[in-house]
Amino acid sequence: MASSTVTSTLRDSATLHADPPPSVRTTVDLAFTDIDITFTDCTGALDVEKNAALAEQENSQSSVDPNLVDWDGHNDPDNPYNWSYGLRIAHVIIASATAFFANLTATAFAPAAPSLRTEFHITNLTLSALTVTIYLLGFALGPLVIAPLSEHYGRRPVYSVCLTMSVLFLVGCSQATDVEAFLICRLITGIAGSGPGTVGSGTIADVMPREKRGGAMAIFAIGPLLSHTIGPLIAGPVAHYLGWRWIFRIILIANNVILITALSFMRETYMPVLLQKKAAYLRKKTGNQALYSQHDSKGSALEALKNAIKRPTKLLIYSPIVWSLSVYCAFVWGLLILLFTTFPDVYKGQYGFDQKNVGLAYIGMGVGMALGAASFGILSDKTAKKRSAGQNQGNDWKPESRLQLMVYFSTITPIGFFWYGWSTYYKAHWVVPIIGTGFIGMGALYIVMPVQMYLVDIFGPTAAASAIAANTVLRSLMSTFLPLAGPSLYESLGLGWGNTLLGFIAVGFCALPAFFYKHGEWMRTKWPVEI
Repeated sequence: MASSTVTSTLRDSATLHADPPPSVRTTVDLAFTDIDITFTDCTGALDVEKNAALAEQENSQSSVDPNLVDWDGHNDPDNPYNWSYGLRIAHVIIASATAFFANLTATAFAPAAPSLRTEFHITNLTLSALTVTIYLLGFALGPLVIAPLSEHYGRRPVYSVCLTMSVLFLVGCSQATDVEAFLICRLITGIAGSGPGTVGSGTIADVMPREKRGGAMAIFAIGPLLSHTIGPLIAGPVAHYLGWRWIFRIILIANNVILITALSFMRETYMPVLLQKKAAYLRKKTGNQALYSQHDSKGSALEALKNAIKRPTKLLIYSPIVWSLSVYCAFVWGLLILLFTTFPDVYKGQYGFDQKNVGLAYIGMGVGMALGAASFGILSDKTAKKRSAGQNQGNDWKPESRLQLMVYFSTITPIGFFWYGWSTYYKAHWVVPIIGTGFIGMGALYIVMPVQMYLVDIFGPTAAASAIAANTVLRSLMSTFLPLAGPSLYESLGLGWGNTLLGFIAVGFCALPAFFYKHGEWMRTKWPVEI
């Protein structure tokens, strides 16, 4: 929020809590765009005079414009933070559902790719892999525009447009008569599908205060994570009995249901847009045309598009903490998708799986991610609060506390690669390599999720979607092109040494989480980016 919002919030808090007891601790976070004032029991003494002086100083520095429209105090029911818990969680669940089907479209087609390859007479294995991964190229291109536009026009219009575009081009995928038409429709479907994934993080920042975002982010992640297992499990039998086109038709039906649900139940959650609407309503109601919100200046549509592209690009170029974390996530996620695209050939060649049951190969990674999401939801907020309180006596929230779990679990990923590679090389029972992929899935989750939480905490509701978009761009580009090297890698080195090479590269990256955890604050404060 702007300074006037902060002033109003502090003044209301001072009125309501003029004589706080000694067991009350007041935490005022003025470093980001949103502000949380939390009163909790603690064992230490409270410096009431210091906090009162800060509030008095802030009041003296800002004069309240009577025409400025803002929230009606800290407890304004129109503020999404003050909605009922059930309503806020419902928005998180709907966002998770949209992200689930967006990711399902990416992974479900992998087991059916050989059927399309046969129908369209594709002999080039790289082109065959591209039929799967080009969707992720859309995931790289879309967030550059879609996520920042949600910070201009609001979240709800973006959900509506993206879901509608997904429905239309899923029809194109299911009816394609040649590989060129299929690739174009799948690319545009990926662009549209990228919206819910990146905007969903912004929705969480809109409706959840930062001390409760860990659990909400875990709920949001359940959708995309389950898609990695459910998609291939369903797609294998569907492709075998009905053909690969019915995979897209089933996803099309599901997307229609989600579209209707989103249009019927989702509200706008983006605070600047809500304040703009409030100002417009009050101007009409009171006749006072001088009323305004601090977010009223929107500019032309062309300026909005220009700023939309510029914001995440600036973060990638000028913010070392953003681009370094994005590169790390991109590498890990690229390896994950590489395995996804090679599972059908590996399990058919090594274990004799057919199209009906090749989806079983994806269970390990899905279970690993699900266990990771459940444990992350339990541990993330608790670990972050404990670390912040221990290092800062509870007087400041350190976003770097979100990265602590990444330090602990980053070593799991290389273990999974070694396990998977040599168990498939020696043709151990098919369950054994699947267990190995479970370690890869859990390790990848404990890298990507803490980074997303960290970026949301840094940039808050007003820019969280752009920060996640910057991260998603590199991650999706790597997921698009790194898997293209998979067939050549395994052909040259075999499953054992090929995965060992990937495991050793992952070992080399294990030092990065500790570096980010220790020096992240220095990196983000030394090179701030005006967005």
